Amino acid sequence: MLTTASLRGERAVRATFAGAATPGNGRRTVFDCQHGRSLPLAELARSEDGPASGAESVNQAFDGLGATRDFYHEVFHRNSVDDRGMRLDGYVHFNTHFNNAFWDGQQMVFGDGDGKIFTDFTGSRDVIGHEVTHGVTENTAGLAYHNQSGALNESISDVFGSLVKQWSMKQTVDEADWLIGPEIFTPGIDADALRSMKAPGQAYDNALFGKDPQPDHMSKFVSLPDTEPGDFGGVHINSGIPNKAFYQTAVGIGGFAWEAPGLIWYESLKASSMETQFQDFADTTYQKAEELYGAGSTEQLAVLAAWQEVGIQISGVPAGVARARSLAAGRDGGVGREDGMASLTKQIGALAAQVTGLTKDVAALKGR
Repeated sequence: MLTTASLRGERAVRATFAGAATPGNGRRTVFDCQHGRSLPLAELARSEDGPASGAESVNQAFDGLGATRDFYHEVFHRNSVDDRGMRLDGYVHFNTHFNNAFWDGQQMVFGDGDGKIFTDFTGSRDVIGHEVTHGVTENTAGLAYHNQSGALNESISDVFGSLVKQWSMKQTVDEADWLIGPEIFTPGIDADALRSMKAPGQAYDNALFGKDPQPDHMSKFVSLPDTEPGDFGGVHINSGIPNKAFYQTAVGIGGFAWEAPGLIWYESLKASSMETQFQDFADTTYQKAEELYGAGSTEQLAVLAAWQEVGIQISGVPAGVARARSLAAGRDGGVGREDGMASLTKQIGALAAQVTGLTKDVAALKGR
């Protein structure tokens, strides 16, 4: 975790140079570091117009970068990382037994793993999507890498990293595993994945790593120092809270998670800023759901229920409508999903009317 946090710091420094990258319609190039640490000395292994390589790592990196690029282009009409056609350069076989993969603001770097704990990092589609999404975040909200904004930064990468995999495999919400990096552990490690979006805190529990420390509710939020040893305020730990909120939103809506849920999160990311907190982002997703799908829509109610599920109440929405999740799931006195949503829509409409009336009353009083 500390190694990853250090690399995030490197990314933050190098990200300032990302804007100078040459546009290339997201053209991919993969280089082989041959276990060295110098990227400029790496050898060309595969280009956009060249043949497939004989090396599996090269092809996996090339395909993973392509899947991520195509996902953003086809789903959100985004032209590569910076939306201006930024080239996608990948470097494989970085260093010796390097247990990580990272985006440094300009390119993607892959380690081979030590063969004991981790395997080749090019083999995980969601890890590649996760890291490249850090570049998308840098070029949109620019979420500061500490405390809640940093945990949100990590969560955004998990969300879209998972969606890249789901989109590539054409998986529905119910078919997806909602795990981040399940492929990168060796068979000898008793762990499902690095993180679980469906069940934060349950990705692993073994003698080597201990128990997964991710919380799934604000009541379990972990306060850590805003330092490198403190994971910059727990950015890799507290990301479990917004991760669970996205998962719950996707389940509440159903179908393909990259459609309505993904679009709501993507538009909310673009509307965010460096110091956006969990509450800010939750409120934005609720507003974007209304803008995109209408007030009281299934999509907006799913967002509301999801954030309530993790202990965050949408600003301006009375807590009395917190029955959304049970109604949507059909667990409230036998109320079905559609009837429950219709009932909740009426509640939201009535409450909205009350708020509108109060607003007019306040305006009238101010005018006196």
